[in-house]
Amino acid sequence: MKTKIFKPSITAIMVAGALMLTACNNDDAQKPTTNIVKKITAADAKQFLASTEKELVALYLEASRAEWIYANFITEDTSQLSAEVNRKMTETVVRLANEATKFNKITLDADSRRKLDKLKLALTLPAPQDAEKTAQLSQLVAQLGGLYGKGKYCKEGAECLSLGDMTAKMATSRDYDELLDLWQGWRQVSKPMRPLYEKQVALTNEGAKEFGYADTGAMWRSKYDMPADDFAKELDRVWGQVKPLYDSLHCHVRAKLGDKYGEEKVPQNQAIPAHLLGNMWAQSWGNIYELVAPENADPGYDVTELLAKHDYDEVQMVRGAEKFFTSMGFDALPETFYERSLFTKPKDRDVQCHASAWDIDSKDDLRIKMCIQRTGEEFSVIHHELGHNFYQRAYKNQPLYYQESANDGFHEAIGDTIALSVTPGYLKEIGLLDKVPDESKDLGLLMKMAMDKIAFIPFGLMVDQWRWQVFSGEVAPENYNKAWWDLREKYQGVRAPIERTENDFDPGAKYHVPGNTPYTRYFLAHILQFQFHKSLCEIAGNKEAIHRCSVYNSKEAGKRLNEMLELGSSKTWQEALAVVTGKPQMDATAILEYFAPLKKYLDEQNKGRQCGW
Repeated sequence: MKTKIFKPSITAIMVAGALMLTACNNDDAQKPTTNIVKKITAADAKQFLASTEKELVALYLEASRAEWIYANFITEDTSQLSAEVNRKMTETVVRLANEATKFNKITLDADSRRKLDKLKLALTLPAPQDAEKTAQLSQLVAQLGGLYGKGKYCKEGAECLSLGDMTAKMATSRDYDELLDLWQGWRQVSKPMRPLYEKQVALTNEGAKEFGYADTGAMWRSKYDMPADDFAKELDRVWGQVKPLYDSLHCHVRAKLGDKYGEEKVPQNQAIPAHLLGNMWAQSWGNIYELVAPENADPGYDVTELLAKHDYDEVQMVRGAEKFFTSMGFDALPETFYERSLFTKPKDRDVQCHASAWDIDSKDDLRIKMCIQRTGEEFSVIHHELGHNFYQRAYKNQPLYYQESANDGFHEAIGDTIALSVTPGYLKEIGLLDKVPDESKDLGLLMKMAMDKIAFIPFGLMVDQWRWQVFSGEVAPENYNKAWWDLREKYQGVRAPIERTENDFDPGAKYHVPGNTPYTRYFLAHILQFQFHKSLCEIAGNKEAIHRCSVYNSKEAGKRLNEMLELGSSKTWQEALAVVTGKPQMDATAILEYFAPLKKYLDEQNKGRQCGW
C-alpha cells in the first residue's frame, strides 16, 4: 500500500514555484550593474546553509499545520490556505536551490557539500533561468496535473465514471469486454497530454543542464549517492535476482487466466493482456487472487474476525501497533499523538481518508491520519504508518537537510518491514490468535502477498526506466508509446490488449508521469523491506522460516534498527544499509528465501507449461 508521509522535507518540492524564478529574474534585470565582485568563500556557504535552515524550519512548520488542517477539514477556505502556503514553500525552495548553485565551484567540507546538494536536488523538475521559459514550464505542469485530476470516462448514454469508479470495477469484474472498455476509457484521458509532456521534457532538461546535469533523468539518479549510470545498472542487477521468482508467478497466473478467459484471449506463449490483472495499470495483481489461489489456501483464521472477537476498537488497534515498537525498546509515542491524530472518519465533515503519517514540527508532534476500518488489512497498515512515525522521530536531532530517510525508498521500506512481522506467531503472542497454524497453511498467505509485492517489482522499475530514456533522448517523442509498451513487455510480460499507436500516450494514464513524481522509490522499498526483515530476524535470533519471523519483543533488533533510523540522510544510503544488514549493497536474495515455499509450489504447477513470452 502506497502511503503518504507528510513532512515537507527537502526532497519533496516540485516545480510549481517556477513563476517565482520569473519574478526573481525580472527583479534582477532592474538592478544596476556594478563592477565590484565579492569573492565567495566556504564561510559564505556555511552562513548560507545556517540561515537557509532557519528559514525552512519556520516555513515547514507553517506548511505542515496548513496541510493538516486542510486534510482534516476540507473546505474552500482551507484549500486556499493550503495552496497559498505550498506556493510560498515551493517558491522559497526554488529560490534557495538556485542560490545554492553559486557555491558549485567552491572547495567545501563534505558535510556542507552534502547539504548544498540536498538543497539543489530538491527540485524534481528544474526550471530554466529564462523568465519566459520558467513561466511556460509552470503552466505545463499545471495543465498536465489538471488533465489527470479532472479525468473521467464518459460513455455515450451512460453516467461518467471517475478513476475511482473504474478501478473499483476492475478489481471485481471478470467480464473480459467490460474490463477492456474500462481500460480503453481511462486511456482517452491521457491522449491530450502528449504534446504538453514533450514540451515539458525539453524545458526541464534545459534547467537540469544549467544545474550541471546531463539531463533531468541524470539529475534524479544523482540523488542516490553513486554515479547516475551506475545506479541504473544497480537496479537492473537487483531485478535480475528477483526475475526467476517473477517469471514463475507470471507463468502460473497466465495459465489460470487462460483457464478463465480461454487461451485464444490469453495465449500461453505471449505477454498477458494488461486489462485482466485486476488493476488499471496491471501493477499489482492481488485483486484476482481467487483465480490463482492454491487449494486449501485458507490459513484457518481471519484477523478481522479476531479483532472483533477481542473487542478491538480503532484506538486499541493503534495502541496494539505501538506496543510492537515499545517491545523492541523504542520509547512510547507522546500522548499528543493520541490527542491530535485522526483515527476514524468524522460524521460531520469531509476529510482525506488515505492513510498517512505526519511529522508536524520536525521533533515530537507526530500523528497519523486514517479512517480506520476494523480489519486485518488495516491492522497491518497501522503498523506500517507507525514505522514512518518512529523513523521521523529517530532522525529529529539531525539538521533539517538530513531529516528524511537514507534514500526515498527507505521510508516506505521501513513501514513495510514492520508490517512483515505481523505474522501468525505475532498474533498469538499479543493474544489475538489461540494457535499458530502449521506451515502447510502458509502457501495462501505467500501467494496473496506475492500477487501484490512480487508482481509490482518490475512495474516499479520500468516507469522511471521509460522516463530516463525520454529525458536522455534515447526515446524520441515519436516513439513515446512504443517505448512504453516495449518496456512493459520486457520487464513485466504484460502487453496492451488492443493495438496502440503514437496517437496514444499511455504513460500519462499513470498519475506519477503527468504528476512528475519519481517512481524508483517504490522499487527500492520492495527490495529493501525483505533485506531489512531478514537481517533483523537474524539479529533477533529467529530460528523459524523467514516468512514466519516476527521481531516483536527483540530489543537487539530494535537497537540496531534505531541506529540506522537516527542517521536520517546524514550518511549515504549504503552506509545506512550496512548498519542493519552488515553490507552496503542491496540484495534481493532475502526475497527468494522469503517466498521459497511459494516458488517450489509454482514450479510444480508450471510443469508442462510453456513459460516466458
